[in-house]
Order: sequence, then C-alpha cells, then structure tokens
Amino acid sequence: MGAEPGVVLVTTDLTVGGMTCAACVTRVEKKLGKLDGVTATVNLATGMARVSHPAGISPDELVATVEKAGYTAALPEPPMKQEPADGDGDESEGARQERHRLVVTALLALPVLVLSMAPGLQFRNWQWLCFALAAPVAVWGAWPFHVRAVRGLRHSAATMDTLVSLGVVASFAWSSYALFLGGAGDPGMRMPFTFVPTASDGVAHIYLEAAVGVPLFVLAGRFLEARARHGTGEALRSLARLTAKEVPVREDDGSERLIPIEELRAGQVFAVRPGERVATDGQVTEGSSAVDLSLVTGESEPVEVGPGSPVVGGAVNAGGLLLVRATAVGADTQLARITRLVTEAQAGKARAQRLADSVAGVFVPVVLALAVTALGFWLGAGADPQAAITACVAVLVVACPCALGLATPTALMAATGRGAQLGVLVTGPQALEGLQHLDAVVLDKTGTLTTGHMTVTRVTAVLEGLGSDAVLRLAGAVEQGSEHPLGRAVCAYARRESGEQRLPDVSGFSALLGRGVRGRVEGRLVEVLAPDEDLPAVLVDALTASESAARTPVVVRVDGAVEALIEVGDVVRPGSYRAVDRLRRLGIRPVLATGDREAPARAVAQALGIEEVHARCTPEGKAALVRELREQGYRVAVVGDGVNDAAALAGADLGIAMGSGTDVAIGAADVTLVRGDIEALVDAVLLARRTLGTIRTNLVWAFGYNVVTVPLAMVGLLNPMLAAAAMSASSVLVVANSLRLRAWQPSSIPVRRYA
Repeated sequence: MGAEPGVVLVTTDLTVGGMTCAACVTRVEKKLGKLDGVTATVNLATGMARVSHPAGISPDELVATVEKAGYTAALPEPPMKQEPADGDGDESEGARQERHRLVVTALLALPVLVLSMAPGLQFRNWQWLCFALAAPVAVWGAWPFHVRAVRGLRHSAATMDTLVSLGVVASFAWSSYALFLGGAGDPGMRMPFTFVPTASDGVAHIYLEAAVGVPLFVLAGRFLEARARHGTGEALRSLARLTAKEVPVREDDGSERLIPIEELRAGQVFAVRPGERVATDGQVTEGSSAVDLSLVTGESEPVEVGPGSPVVGGAVNAGGLLLVRATAVGADTQLARITRLVTEAQAGKARAQRLADSVAGVFVPVVLALAVTALGFWLGAGADPQAAITACVAVLVVACPCALGLATPTALMAATGRGAQLGVLVTGPQALEGLQHLDAVVLDKTGTLTTGHMTVTRVTAVLEGLGSDAVLRLAGAVEQGSEHPLGRAVCAYARRESGEQRLPDVSGFSALLGRGVRGRVEGRLVEVLAPDEDLPAVLVDALTASESAARTPVVVRVDGAVEALIEVGDVVRPGSYRAVDRLRRLGIRPVLATGDREAPARAVAQALGIEEVHARCTPEGKAALVRELREQGYRVAVVGDGVNDAAALAGADLGIAMGSGTDVAIGAADVTLVRGDIEALVDAVLLARRTLGTIRTNLVWAFGYNVVTVPLAMVGLLNPMLAAAAMSASSVLVVANSLRLRAWQPSSIPVRRYA
C-alpha cells in the first residue's frame, strides 16, 4: 500500500530467518505490504528485509508481522559492530547443526543409494537394511523441511520446503507400503535400478533411494550454497575487519591511554604506530609516513602524509609514528559510509529479479497442481500406481524456485563487494543498470579531470644560469611569506623537490601589489614576478606555450638577472587520459562542462581529446545541459565533486561523485568513485556490464532448468533421486556463476594521448 500524503516514512532493516526460496521472499513482502503505508524489499541471499513504513508503525510490529508469516525476524546489529566471520571458528550454532545434519544424513543415505543402484550388491533382506537406514533420514534428516512445510501450511503458504517434504513423505510412504503390503519385503527380492520409472512385475517397487536422496542432495546443495553465499558477503566482512576496537589517545601531558573506539570523540588526538590501522578519519598533526589505502579506497599506491594531511579510518600506517586529530567518528566516517552504501546496494533488486520473484510467488502452487495432474493422468491412463506416484514425486522435487531467488542477489553481492575493493560504490541495482546503458557522460573539470589544486607544471631555466633546482629552491624560500595560491604552490613544490623539511629563511620580504613578491635569501635578492617583455628567447618560447595551455607563468630574478620561468596550473589527473579514451572506446560520448574560463577548459579538453566543451557553466547551466542531452535521447551520467554539481548529478540518469568531493555531491550521486580517480568510472561501467550479463545468465539457467525438467518429470522420464540432485545443482551453479565476479579484473586498454 502507498503512504498517504504528509505521512513521514522511515526505513527499517530486518534480519529474516527461515527463507529457502523465492516464494518465501514473495510471501514476506506481501505480508509486510498488507500493513498500511508499508512497502518491503526482501533479499534471499542476505536474509535481509528493507522496510519503508510510517513512523507510527514500530519495528516490533514489523517483526511480529514477519513471524506471523511463519518466519523469524530481528533487528540486525550495525555492520561495523558485527564480529567478522572468519572460518569455522566463527561459525554460527545453526550452521554447525546443519553441517552435523548433513554428515549424519550422508552416512545413513550412502549405503541405501549404493544398494538401490547396484543390483549386483543386493543380498538377502537388503531392502530391510535400507529401510532401517532410510527411516532416520526421512524423519530426522528431512525434519527442517517438514517443520517449515507444516508452518507454511498453517499460514496457507506453499514453498520449496512444501515440495521437498511432500516428495520425501510420498517416497517413504510408498516404499513402506511396498515392503509391508506390496510383496517387496520378500527376503530374496531384487530390484533393478533404472533412470526411467518402469512398470512392476507384480511386486511393488521401493523408492527408498528417493526418500534418502532428496534430503541428502537438498541439504548438500544448501550447504554448498551457503558457503558460496558466504563468499559473496566477504566485502562487508573485510570492511568490518578494518574497524579498530581500541585506540591510544594522546593526552595534553604527552601520556597515552587506551580507550574503546566507541569512546573516541572528534577533536581528540590519537597515535598510529607503524603497521597499525588508523582508528578513524582525521588530520595528521605530527609525523610523516606513507599510508596504504588499498583496502579502503582501492588506491593501490601508498600515499605520503604529513602535518595537515587528511587520513581515512582503516588505512594502514606503513612508515613512522603519526599523531592524528579525529575529525569524524562512528557513523560519520568514510569507512562507515562505504559500509552503509555497500549494505544498501546489496538490499536492492534489479528489474529482472522483481519479475523472477513475481513468477516464484505463484510457481509453487502451480507445481503442486502439476504434480496432482500428473498423478491423476497416469492413474487415469491405466498406468501402474507406483509409476504414477514416482512421476508425481519427481515433479514435486525437481521444481524448486530456489535458483530463481538467488539469481540476482548473489551476483549483486559479489559485484558490489568487488566494486568496493576497486574503489567504486553503487547505491543499488538501479545504478548498475544505469551504468550498463550509459551513452553520454558530462565531466566536470576542476577536481574531476584535474587535481583541483594549483601546482608547478614546468620550470624552464636560462642557459648558463644557476640551474632549475637552485632557482626553484630560492623561489620557494621567498614565497614562504606569500598567501597567494601561486606562491603556496611554488613553495610546496620547491619543498617537495628538494627533499628538505625546511627551506632557507627569507628577510626583507615584501609583496608587490599585482606583480609578485621579493625578498633576500642567503644574501641574494630574489624576485618572483609576473612576466615582462625583457626575457631571454628560451623563456619567450616557454611563455607562449604556457599561455596557450592556460597556465599562469611567473619569472624568477636573482640579483636582477632573469633565471627561470615557472609555470603554475591545475594539472590533469594521470588517469584522466586513459579514462576518457576508454569511455570513447566503450561507445560513451564525453562532454566537458566547467565553470572555469574558456582557455583552461579548451586546453584540458584538447589534451584529453574531448570535442564538446561548455565553459563558464553555472550550476543551472549544467542542469540545463543534462536536460538537453536527455531530450536528444542520450542516457546521461554526470561526474562531479562540488556543491555546484549537485543539481546536475540529481537531474541526470545517473549521478557519479568523486570520493574526494563534497558531502552534497556524494549525497546526490548514485555511484561514488571512492579512490578519487576518474578511471574508476570505466571500471564501474565494465563491472556493471559484466554483472548484468551474469544476472541474465543466472535467470536464463533458472527459468530454463524448470522449463526442461518439469515436463520430463511429468512424463515419467526423471527419477526422483536424480531430480533432487538436479534441483540442488541448479542453485549451486547459479551461486558459483555469481562468485566469478569476485575475481573480475578491469581490462587494460592502451591509451592514446591527444596532446
């Protein structure tokens, strides 16, 4: 039901237990949907239900509603507080019980299967031994199926468990009749094994192999499926492992005390020693080191940090001691945001899965009707009763909608986890579908295609002068007194290139309004000024090239002599060349839209080979450009990182934010490129295309399997035991196909430079 206008809706996540197939998913969704104003999306692979409901409906009411449908429900723990699952040591009690049930069932069922399928091994009274071994399997081994089937019956629901339970009961009941009343209990009885049910020779056949094979293969399939699904959730467990449990806080007197991470507050300073993880997002106050961000942002190269540098919680300190001032804690950290986005993405459903769930909702009742129809047809045609029952049991067992329910969520879990490892976060399956169909992308310049901050791009020194290194050192020293962005860029570059922590002191510093700065460094008069006409020829050529590339040039004079020309500008990110070239090869049209001036916009576009450029573009202008492209029939994505990009991001078919951007931009986006590298966009498109291809393959298999096997079972060409094996194999194959996404690697394409 839809909510009434003005009703405030909230979202609650529930952990739902007892679901075994897509029919269960449909039932839980329908049951919750009957509450006024409530809509629910249930994910079979994660066992999670995302419920949108009016604030007046409490979570306890939602839990009670799910329980009335015959399932268990509870409010989940926050992902960042869950203990990471890692091997059998952390195996849940329920998982251990299921494994124990599978082992005991296998030990009892295997002798029955061997004797039933190998007539040469059958001895006197072999059938009674098989009966004694099969009875515990049919009752205790299949007990979870019986319990859930009865529970569903009480709620007028039929699920996969109904089919399995009926199949086991029918096979065992017929075999019991054959042994006690049908003549199959004769000590010297021998029974051939056939793949196709056959008419009896006056003695009723027993189907104990079906009675034990069905629960054995279904339990084995469930076990393998659970192990595989455990693998698809590895991304969230990896993120949980990045969370520190305790943090050493540095006091004002220099002492340290260890406190739980939950007690850490923004503004407190904590220590990060070599090899330790950064406890939370913060800013370095003391020390320098390299930090490894690969597990957090997908950035493969360690990043050098020092005083003033931001660091992300979960990053590994690979060098010296760091003191960090916490800037965000708890749910406000980047790691928590990543975990939240991955969790929300895995809770969604693709359009194809909604269709599959709709089919599964009526599938089980249809199968029951087909099984009864097959039984009636065989008996009505004068066939042997045992052949009719065998066909009926085979239909019940083979037609499980489990694979349908797993087709999309397992692929989505694996893909979102792999995307997080590559630095790509998607908000859900709709974002993946949008990425797959993109054919135009509007790119911001500053902070997206370029680094977003001024830096020295080139130093050209005169011949027979002091040399570029010496000149840069002197220029950087005199610029220490400047607050201008150009001066800060020169100073930072000089310090980085010289490897010195401290440049020489400057005396007599003065700023020349509109021209530059001057001062004395190591006894020399150093001036960093705007260019004039009195320049050597080599610097004139450099000046011409600098202006055509929209860079800002400054001239360095030492004791009145011109020594070098330094060019400062916002440089193109190294990955932008490859990203734009690969987008074009994927059939996606790149468009540059920036609020910057025409000259720098054209220079960046020319360097990257972008033909369509919109300079001095206001936020409203960007949004209008997006509307215009959409009206032309393009499916448009917008990539940006600032507040001025938020309107365009929200108005596009797909909004993509740089992870280094503002919270407003990230909040308006469908995809976030965490590692701040535009090339991650290409990886996202390729991953989306592979994921949607995997989902289609899974659904074709799941639907095709039932289309082929159900008719075979109805006409008596499928043994119930083989039907159980085929049904279990279908679910395992779907999950295994999805797991291939965990190892997916973006393809490497040679890049072509345009300038």
